[in-house]
Amino acid sequence: MIDIIVDNQAILEHLQTLINHSTQLRPAMKQIGEVLKESTQQRFINTTGPDGERWFLNSVLSTLIDDNKVGDRPLTNHGILGNSIDYQMLGDDGVMVSSPMEYAAMQQFGGTKAEFPFLWGDIPERPFLGISTDDETEILTILRNYLES
Repeated sequence: MIDIIVDNQAILEHLQTLINHSTQLRPAMKQIGEVLKESTQQRFINTTGPDGERWFLNSVLSTLIDDNKVGDRPLTNHGILGNSIDYQMLGDDGVMVSSPMEYAAMQQFGGTKAEFPFLWGDIPERPFLGISTDDETEILTILRNYLES
């Protein structure tokens, strides 16, 4: 084993700052929450998932059954689901992005009438929650800047 003894006040202060920052991540997590909230809401405008794949369009039957639907762009008519996206802090070192809407999971994962008899038809998955490549880059930048500050 090798012991390294540092006898330099400036280095010790910087090391202590780094230790403090790495154990008190709340400010960085709040920034990450804001970034993920914004990018998730943007997915409703772009109608794409975190992987960049386009969402399945509304079916013709869907637009005929629901007089409120305009066109074939899913989840965009009223903006309720997209506007409900928010983040919550999980302690001081975590963040969760979610929607309180009951139907959010059905839109995220999809479902079939066989699984959920109350549905009028099958619902294709339209993932909106998740971390895209751009999100990952932004998260790493936030963490790097936070630890370097």
